[in-house]
Amino acid sequence: MASTPTREVAKRVFAREFNDAVHTFKESDDDRAPVYVLFPTGQRANRVFLVGTLTETEDVGEESEYWQGRIVDPNGDTFFTYAGQYQPDAASMLRELEPPAYVAVVGKPRTYETEEGEMNVSVRPESISTVDEATRDRWLVETAERTLDRIVDFQAGTANEYVQMAREEYDLPVENYRKAAVAALESLEDEQARASADR
Repeated sequence: MASTPTREVAKRVFAREFNDAVHTFKESDDDRAPVYVLFPTGQRANRVFLVGTLTETEDVGEESEYWQGRIVDPNGDTFFTYAGQYQPDAASMLRELEPPAYVAVVGKPRTYETEEGEMNVSVRPESISTVDEATRDRWLVETAERTLDRIVDFQAGTANEYVQMAREEYDLPVENYRKAAVAALESLEDEQARASADR
C-alpha cells in the first residue's frame, strides 16, 4: 500500500526567530522531498502558521503581479510574504486587503540570498485570511508557549537531531527568543489591562 504524503503541521514562530532561520535541508535525496528550515531553537519546519498585522502590501512584480505583504508580529518584528500567479488566492487577498488588518497566514518558509550576499527568509503563503483580535491573542499565547518549550528542550540538551543541528548551524543565543516570547505575553497583558481600564 503506497503511503500518501500527509501535509506537515504548520509550526508557530515569532518573526525574530523565523528571520534567523536561514539554514535549510532535506531529509532525503528525492526531488519531491520537502525542504525544511531549521529554527535556531532546534525544530524543523516545512510550513509555518503566523498571525499579525498586515501593515503594507505592494505589487513588486515586473512581468506579472507578484505581491509582497509586510506582516508585523506583536513584538514589532516583520514577516515578509510573497504571492504570485502560483498562489492566486493569497495574491488576490494581498491585492484586495486594506492595511492595517489582522491576518492569519499558513505557508512555506523560503530562503533567498540578497545581492549583498545576506540570507533572508520569507513565507510563500498557501492561505491568507483576516482574523479578529481574539484570534491574534490566542496565536500569541500559543506561539509563546511553543517557543518557550523549544528553548527548554534546547537548553536541556535533549538528544534531538534538530537541536544538535541548530547548535552546529547557528551561533545565536536562544535567550533572544525567550525574551521575544515574554515580551509578547507582556504586551498582551498591557493591552488587556488598558482595555479593562477603558471599560
